[in-house]
Amino acid sequence: MNLIGSIIAISLLTLLALGISASRDLSGVLTAVVPYVAFAVFLCGFVYRILKWGSAPVPFRIPTTCGQAESLRWIRREPLENPAGAWSAAGRMALEVLLFRSLFRNTRVEIAGGRPVYGSAKWLWFFALLFHGSLLVIVLRHLRFFVEPIVPWVDALSALDGFFETGAPTLYLSDAGLLLALAFLFLRRVVVARLRYLSLFTDYFALLLIAGVAVTGLAMRHVFPADLNAVKTLTLGWATLSPAAAGETGILFSMHLCFVFTLMAWFPVSKLMHAGGVFLSPTRGQANDSRRRRHVNPWNAPVKVHTYEEYEDEFRDKMKAAGLPLEKE
Repeated sequence: MNLIGSIIAISLLTLLALGISASRDLSGVLTAVVPYVAFAVFLCGFVYRILKWGSAPVPFRIPTTCGQAESLRWIRREPLENPAGAWSAAGRMALEVLLFRSLFRNTRVEIAGGRPVYGSAKWLWFFALLFHGSLLVIVLRHLRFFVEPIVPWVDALSALDGFFETGAPTLYLSDAGLLLALAFLFLRRVVVARLRYLSLFTDYFALLLIAGVAVTGLAMRHVFPADLNAVKTLTLGWATLSPAAAGETGILFSMHLCFVFTLMAWFPVSKLMHAGGVFLSPTRGQANDSRRRRHVNPWNAPVKVHTYEEYEDEFRDKMKAAGLPLEKE
C-alpha cells in the first residue's frame, strides 16, 4: 500500500503539471511565485532542523566504536575506528561523508545448516555512493543555468562528465549513474521482503520523486528538447530576483519544475535531511575520550543529599539502643 500510495502521489503531481502547462496564468505562478516559496520553505526548514538538532544537549560521549581505544603508548590504537581527539573525529566524519565508510562495512546474514553465516555486502555501498556522487555532479552542472558568464570549472566538470561523448547530445555519466542507482535502490525495497515490510510511504516517494526529476530532465535533453534560451532566461531571472515571463518551455519543463519544487519543499521534513543531520550525529562526530575527561551532565537538577552524619544525628538514640557502632558518641 505504501508503494501504491507513492505512485498515486507522483501521478497526481504529474496531472497537476499537465494542468498548469495548459493555463498561462498558472504557468506564470509556477515560474514566478512557486520558485521563491519552495526555496524559502527549503532554506527555513533546513536551518530550523539544523538549529533544533544542534541545540539538543549531548553531555556524554556516545560514539560507536569498533577498534582499540587510546590507552598506553605501546598499545596500537585505531584513531579512525575509535577517535580520541578532535582531529581523529574529523577524519572519521570526513570518511563517513565522502566515502560512506560505515556502509562499506555492511554485512548480510543467512541461515545455513541451522547456523547464521555472515558475509560481505558491498552492493548497497556502491550504489549509494554512485547515487550521491551522480546527484552532486548533476546539481553542480545545473549552475550553468543560474550564472552568466558560465564559470570555467562548470564547463570543465561538464566536459569530464561527458568524456565518452556517447550519443548526440552527449549522455553524461552522472545521468546514467543516477538512473542505475535509483533502479537498484527502488528494486531493493520492492524485491527484498524484509525491506519491503519496513519501507514506508516516504521511502518510496523520495525515490520516485527524484526519479521523476531525473526522467523529465533526461527527456528534455534527449527526446523532446526544450528551448534552452527560454530556460536560461527564466532561471537567470530567478537568480537575479527579477523573474521573467515564461516562454515556450513545454510540458516536460512544467513537470520537471513541479517535481523539483515539491522535492525542495518536502526536503526539510523528510529523511533526506540526513544530508545535514549526519554532521550532527553524536555517534559519528564525537571523540571517545571518556577515560580522559569527566563529562558532567549540565542540566541535572540539584539533589538534596542526606549525609551519613545527618543520618546518624537523626537516628542516634535508636542506633545506640540497637547496639550499632556510632562514629560520634
